Parts: sequence; C-alpha cells; structure tokens
Amino acid sequence: MRLEIQDPERGSTLPFVLVCWLVAALMAFGAIAASDAFLEQQEVQSVCDGAALAAANQADEAVLYASGVGAELPLTRAAAQAAVADQLADGGIQLDSWSAETDGAEVTVTCTRFVTITFDWIFLGGQPLERTAVASARAPTLP
Repeated sequence: MRLEIQDPERGSTLPFVLVCWLVAALMAFGAIAASDAFLEQQEVQSVCDGAALAAANQADEAVLYASGVGAELPLTRAAAQAAVADQLADGGIQLDSWSAETDGAEVTVTCTRFVTITFDWIFLGGQPLERTAVASARAPTLP
C-alpha cells in the first residue's frame, strides 16, 4: 500500500477564475453605466444651456423702451420663465423640473431630469438617477 502525500499547492483554480470574471464583468457594467449617466448629464446640461441663452435674450420690453439699452439687457423673472418654457417646448426634451431666476441682468436656469441608465438594477436598485444642471447667461450689449 502506498500513501500519497497531499500537495498543499494543489487545488482547483475554478473559484479564483470565476471571481476574476465576476469582478471584470462588474467593472465593465460599471463603466457602461457611468458612461450612460455621463451622456445623460451632458444632454440635460445642453438643454439647460440653451434655455438660459434663450432667457438671457428675452429682454423686458417695457423697461427697454422706457430707459433704453444700457450695458446689458434688462431681464425680468416672468420673461425669463416664459422664454425657458418656450425653449423647452420647442426642443421636445422632457424635464422633471426646472426653474429660472434673474437678478435683472443675468439669468440662472436649473434643470432636473430623472433618467434610467443601463444596468441601473445592479447599481441603483432599479431606481432612476437624478441629473441636475445649472446654467447662467447674460446678454451684454455694446455701449
């Protein structure tokens, strides 16, 4: 009878290979989800930038006719909100919320949209991801 001595280095590499593949798959899925989230953020930012520019070009005509053009166009909150709403309706992009504020010379627009990204069930538990963008614009005039 022959006794075999167990080699302490002997064993299956299958669990190690499976763990490595699992980590690699999670990294790939994470990269895809992050890229999708980034592209969604870029789209919301682009929409918000366009809305801010449209609002900055919507001068308050009553003030403009009464006091003329100074160093910048006079802006009102109501006119800015109307311009943003019109721009968003023309663009066909749906936002979950937006707001437009002005100090009389500069318009700040905040846009928010909840999006579903690829593999959200892994990283977000199936919940939508909030994408918020802020854009400011000023319409200067030449003196």
